[in-house]
Parts: sequence; C-alpha cells; structure tokens
Amino acid sequence: MALTTRRRALTTLGAALTGTLVLPAGQAPAAERERRPGPLWPAHAHNDYEHPRPLFDALDHRFGSVEADIFLVGGQLLIGHDASELDPSRTLESLYLEPLAALVKAHHGSVYRGRRRALQLLVDIKTEGSSAYLELDRRLRRHPHLFTRYAHGRVHPGPVTVVVSGDRAARTPMEAQTERRAFYDGRLSDLGTSAPASLIPLISDNWTQNFTWAGEGAFPDAERQKLRGITGAAHARRQRIRFWATPDTAGPARDALWTELLAAGVDYLNTDDLAGLEAFLDARPSV
Repeated sequence: MALTTRRRALTTLGAALTGTLVLPAGQAPAAERERRPGPLWPAHAHNDYEHPRPLFDALDHRFGSVEADIFLVGGQLLIGHDASELDPSRTLESLYLEPLAALVKAHHGSVYRGRRRALQLLVDIKTEGSSAYLELDRRLRRHPHLFTRYAHGRVHPGPVTVVVSGDRAARTPMEAQTERRAFYDGRLSDLGTSAPASLIPLISDNWTQNFTWAGEGAFPDAERQKLRGITGAAHARRQRIRFWATPDTAGPARDALWTELLAAGVDYLNTDDLAGLEAFLDARPSV
C-alpha cells in the first residue's frame, strides 16, 4: 500500500473513531453511530467493497456481515469484483483487517461497542483457492486476538469471524489444519454431511437455482416447506443459512421475499442496498 494511501486510510479511521472529521453529506460521525440502536445481525453487505467507504458504510448501517472478494496477485490479496478493476492500494489488509483491528482495540474487544457477538467477514476467493487461502491464513495470523479461532477441536470466539467462500479448493488446506482463524462457506450439498459446524458454520447457495419464487404473488407452499426444512436442518447442526442472487430491487417483491426468508429462519439477508435493508429490518423490531 502506498504511504500516502495508508496515511489517508489511518487518518480517516482515526477521525471516524473520535468523531472529529468533517464528513461528507449523509455520513454519520462516530458519536451518532454510538447512539443508534443495536447491530442488525441478519444484514449482509454483498460486494461491500463497492461502496464509497468499504466496511465503514456497512457499519454505519449496523450490518452484521460484510463480503470482500479477493484476488491473489504477486503475493498481495487485492480487493475487487473483476481482475480488470484491481488497484494495488486496495488490499484486504488496508480495507478490512487493519480497520477492524483498530475498531476492536478502540471498542475494548468488539467491533460494535458493548456487543460481544462477532462481525462476520465473508472472504470470497476469486483466484485459485488453495494458494489464496494460505496467503489469507498468513495475514490473519498477524492479528492473533482479532479472529474467531479453531484449535484442536474447539472454537474460540473472537470479535470477527472470517468465513472463506469462492473457489472450492480452499477447503483442502483448511481441513488439514489443526489450528486456523477462518471457516468454510458450505453449499446446500454440504447440509447434513459429516462436516461439522466447526469447519462449516455457514451454508450459502444461489436462490434462483433452488427456488422459483422471486417475491411476486404467493410463495408456493412446497417451496416454503423446502426453505424451512433447509433452515431447520442447518440450525440443528448449529449452521447458519444465506442465499445470494435474491431480488435486490427496492419494492414489494423484495420486501415479500425478505419477509419469507426471515420467517423461515434464514440467518443473513443479502443486499447491495445498505439503507434499504436497514430500513426493512428496523421496521421489524423483533429481528
């Protein structure tokens, strides 16, 4: 990361923590964030890095999970959706790991002050999974007290839980480790297998490949029962459920689908519309 870019990032972070920065319109200062209601744990920021302020926009909207796509390039873990848009200054370390470490230090052990539940950081590997995971593992180990850790059969909770998604080859080196600071994002095909929640705490899959309903009209009873069977089976094994490719255009169809997902016990709602999901969840105080 270039020195000037690093200084700018650290200055912005420090100001966000102290509330001293003159912020752009619509950006909440730290003091205002502290007065807001608690985190919205089911809220998942899909492609979080595409927002103007990666991580911090999601935290301002009180999200419980953020997603970062990574490419292993020349030993660096670069952030982006496509290889053509990568910027050497936009690394996983600079946009996520360093800011999270600073937040947890400032908040005395948690991402959200006074909230012990872990923020989920979903890391989607876009290049070959095994080599990218091993580099990710090296970088996570630089922050020994930041991440939920698996060690010799036990899970030790931390302020941030890293879940690795994307290229499936990452699973092999992860399964071989007796100690790691990341977990694996399974698919519906992993549901009910011998893989424990200590390896696969999250099951994610494509909504459109498993369901026909997109929020218009009535939710077919057979699909509602299928969805509830999925969440029931996952929760019985202490696993959480997330679907991607759900409708994300504001309107009645999206609200109807989100409502059904919550009613069925789906753990994370996927969106690029941070304000829209925040407003939806705030209208449901039991969430």
